[in-house]
Amino acid sequence: MRKTLFCLLAAIALSACSGDIIYSHFHPMMPNEWHADSVVNFDYTIEDADASYSLILYVRHTERYPYQNMWLFVENAGKTDTIEFYLADDRGRWLGDRHHGFIEMPVLYEDAKQFADTGAYRLSVRQGMREEELEGITDIGLEISRNEE
Repeated sequence: MRKTLFCLLAAIALSACSGDIIYSHFHPMMPNEWHADSVVNFDYTIEDADASYSLILYVRHTERYPYQNMWLFVENAGKTDTIEFYLADDRGRWLGDRHHGFIEMPVLYEDAKQFADTGAYRLSVRQGMREEELEGITDIGLEISRNEE
């Protein structure tokens, strides 16, 4: 529980303290379901390879989401990761911020990320929950901020 709370606070602090946002985009999931074969792609451009960046994924969901946690498979810049994070605490209370009928959860994917070169990149995300149709997911987002030096 402490690890989850620390990660949540770190993500919120980083999003509040990081530098310029260079990319921010959300992909809607219609009809509030994330199919197992659906890959969400984010295409972005890095113009300064000397800078470091924070990459934060966002999961927006409704109270219909049936689990406490979520697994994601993320591919970015030649690297593949499997990440787990919590959307609810041990008592079933949703973590994250509530907005107009959904809950938005920031997930720090990488901090102080350095890219090998400038140019176009793609980050791809798939749900790893072994559900054919994962209910309650409304949007998946990515925000990339250039860290202040």
